[in-house]
Amino acid sequence: MPSTEQKPVSLLAFAGSLRRESFSRTVAHSLAGRQKAPVKMSVYDIGEIPLYNQDLDGENPPAPVKAFKDAIAAADGLVIVTPEYNYGVSGVLKNALDWVSRPAFNSVLKGKPVLPVACSPASTGGVRAIGQLKLLLLATLSRVVPGPEVVIAEVHNKIRDGRFTDEKNLEFAQGQIDVLVKMVQEARA
Repeated sequence: MPSTEQKPVSLLAFAGSLRRESFSRTVAHSLAGRQKAPVKMSVYDIGEIPLYNQDLDGENPPAPVKAFKDAIAAADGLVIVTPEYNYGVSGVLKNALDWVSRPAFNSVLKGKPVLPVACSPASTGGVRAIGQLKLLLLATLSRVVPGPEVVIAEVHNKIRDGRFTDEKNLEFAQGQIDVLVKMVQEARA
C-alpha cells in the first residue's frame, strides 16, 4: 500500500547581500521560519564565495564554491532574495550565480525550481532587480516560478526586532513558495 505521507521538500534560500542585518537576509530568514512540514527551508550565507575567476573554475573549485554548489544540488528548490542596487541585482549575488552556473548549460541550476524575491526601501520594491534576476535564471536553465512576482516595497518600514513582519507580504510570498513546492512535487511524480 502506498504511503500517504508526503516526502519532505527541502528549500534553500539565500540573500544577495552580505550585511549581517540586511533586509534581504531578514526576509529570507522570516520566510524560512514560516515553513511547516513537509517543507523545510534553510538559509545559506554566500559571504565566503570569492570573486569569480575562471582560472579557479573547474573540477576543483574553491571550497566555499563547492559547498554552495553541493547545497544547491541537495535542495529541491531555491528561494533567492535580492536587493536592488542601481536598478539591478547586487554584485555579490551575480558573482555567486556566476560560480554556480558553471559548467554552462549543465550546472546545478539546470532544471532547478527557483522563486525570485526582491525587496527594497524604494516604493518600486526591486522590480528592476527581479527582472534582471529572472534573466540570469533563464540563462542558467533554471525553472522560475510562474505568476506574480514577489516584490517588497519599503522593506525598511516592515522590519521589527530583526524580523520581517508585514503579514500581507508574507502571505503573498508564502503563496508563491507553495507554487514552488508544487513544482517540486509535480517533478517527482
